Amino acid sequence: MAVSANRLELLQIADAVAREKAIDRNIVITAMEDAIAKAARSRYGAETDVHAEIDPKDGDLRLTRHMLVVETVENPSNQITLEDARKRHPAAQVGDTIADPLPPLEYGRIAAQSAKQVIVQKVREAERDRQFAEYKDRIGDIVNGIVKRVEYGNVVVDLGRGEAIVRRDEMLPREVFRNGDRIRAYIYDVRREPRGPQIFLSRTHPQFTSKLFAQEVPEIYDGIVEVKAVARDPGSRAKIAVISRDSSVDPVGACVGMRGSRVQAVVNELQGEKIDIIPWSPDTATFVVNALAPAEVSKVVLDEERQRIEVVVPDAQLSLAIGRRGQNVRLASQLTGWDIDILTEAEESERRQAEFESRTKIFVDALNLDEVVGQLLASEGFGSIEELALVDEKEVVGIEGFDEETARELQTRARDYLAQLEAELDSKRKELGVDDAIKEVPGVTTKIMVALGENGVKTVEDLAGCATDDLVGWSERKDGENVRQPGFLDGLNVSREDAEAMIMQARVKAGWVTEADIAPPPPAEEAPAESAETPA
Repeated sequence: MAVSANRLELLQIADAVAREKAIDRNIVITAMEDAIAKAARSRYGAETDVHAEIDPKDGDLRLTRHMLVVETVENPSNQITLEDARKRHPAAQVGDTIADPLPPLEYGRIAAQSAKQVIVQKVREAERDRQFAEYKDRIGDIVNGIVKRVEYGNVVVDLGRGEAIVRRDEMLPREVFRNGDRIRAYIYDVRREPRGPQIFLSRTHPQFTSKLFAQEVPEIYDGIVEVKAVARDPGSRAKIAVISRDSSVDPVGACVGMRGSRVQAVVNELQGEKIDIIPWSPDTATFVVNALAPAEVSKVVLDEERQRIEVVVPDAQLSLAIGRRGQNVRLASQLTGWDIDILTEAEESERRQAEFESRTKIFVDALNLDEVVGQLLASEGFGSIEELALVDEKEVVGIEGFDEETARELQTRARDYLAQLEAELDSKRKELGVDDAIKEVPGVTTKIMVALGENGVKTVEDLAGCATDDLVGWSERKDGENVRQPGFLDGLNVSREDAEAMIMQARVKAGWVTEADIAPPPPAEEAPAESAETPA
């Protein structure tokens, strides 16, 4: 069958547009069909349901008018009665669609312009969809591009098959790009927006440093060395924690390279940003000590519940540990995920002495003891009267200079003191009008009941209506700083989890919820393994 020049031209145009815009050829042909159908409707009427079909093999164009078979015609442009339909198609039923062929059209200038707009719009939408699909899975990759233009400090980058933007706050300080400059950046977000997909690049993102090392260090690319954490002060300094899966490979040495060649390549890309490469450790204390390098650390004390770590350094190492404007300790905190408090050995010694004197005074005043006995208890690690009262008698006897009689006497005094204190607290609780029923809520002590009563929480219903923040406090931003707002139970060593459990149990007691409502879901049962035997 001979193919006319016009038909051939349609397919050539579709192929050319598909190649140029990097989209599917069928999408372009569909756009052409929609455009031709729209132009035909301008000739036959806007309400006429005109369809155009282009054969993708030979370019043959067919125009048809679709008519819906109905019992009563309301719109003769696109509806037909069952009787008339059966004259053309004897098997027609109500609800069927009948396609009538239409003769080819000569398109005028206006119709052709309208068709062109449809094609351009459809192709643009297809191009945007292709661009979004291509880059949405590349979040976390580094791309190279050419600066297309600079707008108010934001840099628009030509990636070849799309455009991206580096916002001013994602650029390194004092970094200037001009049209035509090459740029390397990290894709951190791709969003679908009305004007097309927006690709956001960053040169300050911590993972940009990690990906640069992956490009420069073959061991990272191969998975032998892993980058566990990165913390950056963009343009100034960065810390990167690495670990090796092969004991024969030094992770720090692999990242530094021969005479520092590998790390220097990354430093040059980051405009001279200094990089500390430290070995990662699963032990938190060791990792924090490594992260504070080059400062030397004498001692660390972990508070796992508050995710806080106290670091003691020699007096001469304090400024080095803190760093310029707190940079070293801030980066170490970001890298490890722990809040870090730094003390000098002298400060730690003074605080330890103050704590020792405070504990001694508690024992001397509460139990009417000689100062020497109070000092002995404090030096053995007893921090409260409760500890002394509840500990096994053998531990008290084990203190040098104490016998069984002395230990028994000390524990008796401690228990008597606690009983007296409990009676005083219970009396105060009654004066405040706190219901006895609150005592039945698991986790609630008499001391907690007094604190609740002082804050107007006097019944189980009052406690059930509290929020966790009411009991343990919360933090909020004021004037650019985090300001802590106190809770009802401040100073009573009640964790957020304990406070939440108290409130939920109070709601059970009040009848607001049931135990089943607050119980954790049971673990999913594993499906029984299928038998390997084949039934006969």
